[in-house]
Amino acid sequence: MSKKILLVDDDIDTCASISKVLSAKGYEVTEAYSGAEALKKVLTVKPDLIILDVMMEKDTAGFEVADMIRSERPTSKYKEVKNVPIIVLTAINQVTNSRFSLSDKDSFLPGINDFLTKPVNFDQLLEKVAQNT
Repeated sequence: MSKKILLVDDDIDTCASISKVLSAKGYEVTEAYSGAEALKKVLTVKPDLIILDVMMEKDTAGFEVADMIRSERPTSKYKEVKNVPIIVLTAINQVTNSRFSLSDKDSFLPGINDFLTKPVNFDQLLEKVAQNT
């Protein structure tokens, strides 16, 4: 059975190219083009991995989606998927000159398993997907 990936990015071309690369490697990819759409699809798809853009309808939409999914609230509807690995995909370092590091707890959102910068290096993408599925 192939691993399911929820790919979330408001750039349709980025989604199409990443989806094509992942599908060619046997992954089952579902695309969402906004944070709101991602929160709906994560419940129906129940992915093995989420690849999540940061800057969508708002500059922090991806972080907000990750926070909702990781919520510890007893009433959270995302309990079934709260431990699904999340890879953040972002061009935020180009836009804001911010740098993220998984080792620097002050510079990164808890609950993110890994990150990739845009433009996407497909070899790195496939490596990180393999490590997180």
